[in-house]
Amino acid sequence: MIGRREILGMIPHGGAMCLLDAVLDWDSNSIRCVSQRFFAPDNPLRRADGALGTAAGIELAAQAMAVHGRLIATVDGPPQRGFLVGLRDVRFLTPLLDAAGDEMIVEVQRLMGDATGASYQFALSVEGAKILSGRATVLFEAGA
Repeated sequence: MIGRREILGMIPHGGAMCLLDAVLDWDSNSIRCVSQRFFAPDNPLRRADGALGTAAGIELAAQAMAVHGRLIATVDGPPQRGFLVGLRDVRFLTPLLDAAGDEMIVEVQRLMGDATGASYQFALSVEGAKILSGRATVLFEAGA
């Protein structure tokens, strides 16, 4: 298992913005992570009224994609910056994440990718119930 300290060194998100607590398992095509801190009151993605909308879960999936990209990278050095440029088939299965529970599982599967970008399928679940799913396209910064 890879803990939060290691995750903080793999992605550009720091402090409260790093929403992943651990990598449970991974291979060359997929990763499964857990987040408890996503539900914390100081989550910077909370709305002004304190609610945490389901769309905020896309950031959690993107962070899991970033960690996966770092784990499968073939070169050492600083993490390559990526930009979420497209979403498809996104399904919101609950209006708010606040009521979903206190531990979220984030699963992403790499559908295709190369040095310029990648396409991932993602799903977030709480207590075995899927609450968000979709596909995302990430482009990597040239020369990074």
